[in-house]
Amino acid sequence: MKFVLLQIYFAALVLVFSQYSFAQNKVWEPVSQTELRMKTPLVEADADAEVLFWEVRIEDSYHQRANWRSALNHHLRIKVFTERGREKNSKVDIPFGNILDRDSKVIIADIAARTIKPDGSIVELKPEDVFERDIIKGSGVKIKAKSFAVPGIETGAIIEYRWKEVRTDTFNYSRIELARDIPVQYVKYYIKPANVPLGMRLHSFNTSEGFTKEGDSGFYSTTMRNVPALKEEPRMPSEYEIKPWVLVFYDSDKEKQSPEDYWKERGKIIFDYYKNLLKPSGEIKAAAMQAIGDATDPQEKVRRIFEYCRKNIKNVYDDAYRMTPDQLRELKENKSPTEALKRRQGSWHDIDLVFASMLNAVGIDARAANVSIRNDARFNKQFANDYFIRTVIIAAKVGDKWQFYDFSNRNLPYGMIVWTIEDQEALISDASEPFWEKTSAAAAAQSNKKRTAKLRLGDDGILEGEVRIEYTGHLADFYREYNDDESPAAREKYLTETIKKQVGNATEITDIFIENLEDTEKPFVYSFRIRVPAYAERTGKRIFLRPNIFARNTSSLFTAGTRKYDVFFEYAWSEDDSITIELPKGFSAESADSPKAVKDEKAGASLESVISLSDDKKRLSYQRRFSYGKPGALLIDNVNYSGIKGFFESIHLADSHSLVLREDSPAAD
Repeated sequence: MKFVLLQIYFAALVLVFSQYSFAQNKVWEPVSQTELRMKTPLVEADADAEVLFWEVRIEDSYHQRANWRSALNHHLRIKVFTERGREKNSKVDIPFGNILDRDSKVIIADIAARTIKPDGSIVELKPEDVFERDIIKGSGVKIKAKSFAVPGIETGAIIEYRWKEVRTDTFNYSRIELARDIPVQYVKYYIKPANVPLGMRLHSFNTSEGFTKEGDSGFYSTTMRNVPALKEEPRMPSEYEIKPWVLVFYDSDKEKQSPEDYWKERGKIIFDYYKNLLKPSGEIKAAAMQAIGDATDPQEKVRRIFEYCRKNIKNVYDDAYRMTPDQLRELKENKSPTEALKRRQGSWHDIDLVFASMLNAVGIDARAANVSIRNDARFNKQFANDYFIRTVIIAAKVGDKWQFYDFSNRNLPYGMIVWTIEDQEALISDASEPFWEKTSAAAAAQSNKKRTAKLRLGDDGILEGEVRIEYTGHLADFYREYNDDESPAAREKYLTETIKKQVGNATEITDIFIENLEDTEKPFVYSFRIRVPAYAERTGKRIFLRPNIFARNTSSLFTAGTRKYDVFFEYAWSEDDSITIELPKGFSAESADSPKAVKDEKAGASLESVISLSDDKKRLSYQRRFSYGKPGALLIDNVNYSGIKGFFESIHLADSHSLVLREDSPAAD
């Protein structure tokens, strides 16, 4: 999620953090004999571990130079029931740094932990055993975490830990989470509002729990009991669509508007704010004329201006440029698109504004638009607050159609926007009548995985040869973003582990080469040599061969018999595979039948695989084309789970298709 952020000063950050570094209670609350003797969970009968209590105390504040801050003191106590629960809770990761779903930079401090064994003995965590590491979330996003191994954990033990979390660089919004990945018997939040001339507001999601005043302490509190675990399922929606949580924010005490009036006013405010910024200066006009050259078609003008901005103005916040926090703080703020153009650098938002003002300079109506995002709680216009549509992009009227553009991601080609804002509601600003439009969504063909393999199969079952994998669109964006800040060794390790998961642990990967990591106009490419011992199974005079090497060690996308949550696909995508296999000398295919085609028109999905033999019967060709998704078909209700499960089971069956090779009979004398 990308927002227009206020400038934050480092000195103020340090001042506020030290102010909120109030001492934690060093004395642990006693553990009862009832807790020690617990043998079974209370919330979910099959739970491997359960939170006994989770208490959080929050103090909000506002400082003119440092913006909004929230200081949260957490205390968590967990009972471990099974060996799996022991293993799962043996390591703790507490995320910190820039955390998008908390809209802030997070600082973690004062970590303390201990384990109370069933016999009552206690093992304390040593401060030096806390370390930092990178972790990968289910979406593939890398984040930093403060981590530690829980000391002395065993089945039947109680573990507890506490830590301080300070959310900085934030707006007047904060999320209070009430569920975890294991069941929670009891969770309670205390919150002390900031001393500001605004009222604290609370909006609950997936729960009806409210807040009550805690006497004269200045705190408000909310409590939930018996909270089910948030259990991950493949391709599930955002956890904020599912789990109970509360949005805390500050707003004026004026009489509440109707949603219609609120959005109309917001659209006008946004238009007024950007009106002068998007008015082209002389420098902007000159640059726009230079960019379009001899173009007369409006679409071509937009394309040329887009390419001009991408080529000539650097997004200083793109981690591919590896600018340090000190370097970023030393940069002068661009007060207008003209300044960003002159300096040839700025934030993603600065580049958006240069682009829009250049469009206006050549007679194309370009405005700011606020858009909702797909990987968060679902946007609802009836919630009259702009929290869920704070992402700002550019809307331009090209011909009679509004189109959307965004420079926050340099990895995507012209005409594509990041998947999180595809097919979403966008409020286009206007001086009198703001209006809603839906953003576009890329077709499956625009995010393509193309795999080419030229292989040889030995009569001993060893398969080896050359592989090339090309990614475009959203797929290329993922791999570029994952690799751009990694070392060459880490990049090779990631590829090797990925291929081994698909093909088998014995797979050998050598001669790895990565192409076009920074050239975003071309596909992102991996190429390498592969060797797979015992790939094909030989039984006497027969060899059983699965032509699709990329699916050898995979399973169906959905394997569970039932489903709790909806199915969510990030974007539409396609795959094109071309595999040729030189057959072992002296062996021929008994037949070259192709697997059955699979199709789901409602989902915009299909698979076609064609197997053939060369004229001399020495080479086998496997051609595969897969495509999934179209706008409006990327979120599937869980009641339709059996259908989507069956579709991908059919895909897996087709990808697992095998052929039989038979040893040729000796020629007759």
